[in-house]
Amino acid sequence: MDVIASLREGFATAHWMLEGTIDGVTPELAAWQPGGTALSIAANYAHLVLSEDRHITRAFEGKTPMASAEWAGKTGISELPPAGTGADRSRWARDVRVDIPALRQYAQAVYVATDNYVANLSPHDLDREIERGSMGKRSLNWWLTLLVVHAANHTGEISTVKGIQGQRGYAL
Repeated sequence: MDVIASLREGFATAHWMLEGTIDGVTPELAAWQPGGTALSIAANYAHLVLSEDRHITRAFEGKTPMASAEWAGKTGISELPPAGTGADRSRWARDVRVDIPALRQYAQAVYVATDNYVANLSPHDLDREIERGSMGKRSLNWWLTLLVVHAANHTGEISTVKGIQGQRGYAL
């Protein structure tokens, strides 16, 4: 298997696991605040999908993120989080309201855009250096791998918050 196929499979697996974990999430489950600094299912899911859209579309392709372009007002997310390094997103995470079915539709569009982007890369493209704020300058391969790991991490958080509420977490 080549590196591009491997990255595509990593994203597909992460998306499959996330969407399986989101199955059965009601508005009440999604909005429940777990306490401490943990995020609700709604905030985790919205953050994850928005992050993938913003990284792929804006940072890597240099275009307007889908949430601010063709999906503006249709993401199912009541408000976009504040942008910029050092922005306080804790208020947003507490206050955001999410229409899970609408967010799932937007997520599917993001997943297709991600797959199309990765599918059209060459192995040489993965060496391109991209600088992103406090994370510094890293290869495109590093950033893409981080997005796969990011999805896995937040899927685990969503699974945990479901479990605390007495629901089955992961899809497996």
